[in-house]
Amino acid sequence: MREADGENDFVTIQIDESKAKTRLDKLICQELDLSRARVEALIDDGMVCLNGQVAVKASKKVQVGDVLEIELPEPESTDVLPEKMDLDIVYEDSDIIVINKQRGLVVHPAPGHYKGTLVNGLLYHCQDLSGINGVARPGIVHRIDKDTTGLLVVAKNDLAHESLAKQIMDKTCKREYLAIVHEPFSHRTGTIHAPIGRDEKDRQKMAVTSKNSRDAVTRFEVLENFDKFALVRCALDTGRTHQIRVHMAYIHHPVAADPKYGRRNTLPASGQLLHACHLELIHPRTGEKMAFDAEPDAEFNQYLNELRALKENQ
Repeated sequence: MREADGENDFVTIQIDESKAKTRLDKLICQELDLSRARVEALIDDGMVCLNGQVAVKASKKVQVGDVLEIELPEPESTDVLPEKMDLDIVYEDSDIIVINKQRGLVVHPAPGHYKGTLVNGLLYHCQDLSGINGVARPGIVHRIDKDTTGLLVVAKNDLAHESLAKQIMDKTCKREYLAIVHEPFSHRTGTIHAPIGRDEKDRQKMAVTSKNSRDAVTRFEVLENFDKFALVRCALDTGRTHQIRVHMAYIHHPVAADPKYGRRNTLPASGQLLHACHLELIHPRTGEKMAFDAEPDAEFNQYLNELRALKENQ
């Protein structure tokens, strides 16, 4: 049984025997005729509830008597317009485009912010972007924060989008970051396995929490130690919102200059010193394994060189 309200933005699905033992994400795809990527985004954003609790596992199989509630945000009527923009294009073909994103650039439009985003620039550069994520986020498979720099792959068509989204879910798409963090380490490597969900005290932030959270794993390697900071390389096994920033703060090594999760007494950079330095993927059409690398920007290197100089003079 399926019920929807008058504006069709809230759907209730009651599970009977014909739907039982079906994966949560697959069932929603079938019932609402949505793409897999769209359903994953709804689950990630906490828009799906199972028996009154926010659903966090797309793979969970539903049972007879379960009740699903799915909130479908109203589509934005505001047009996202192409804008001429200097883009650092690392690679491009008819299926994908890899961008080295600069600091301060928002990836996609959001309410109240429809200009000056990477999507606006991409629409000017190439009109053939996948439509899976709608008019506000065409082609966007994964995101990096406004003040995080580095590599981002964008899908030019739905075939590429579905393939890349699956690679991220299956953990075959590798993403690595460089970060300058507070406090030196006594060990060289580590793994942070701690669930991430919305901060109950501040809905604009994420936090390590057992409530309404999703599994999150970050592996890191310490590249250099300094007096009060360290340079680390982080690899994502999962892709939760603000994952590296939240996890590093959780182990008391917050990313330097992070205005949301960091310390007040930090390096005076214009934003968190976090850079997406390495990206590996399988080409959606050819099956070729591809790897891309990008050096940190001038601001990141400036503070890194200052820390190295201080260390040499000690």
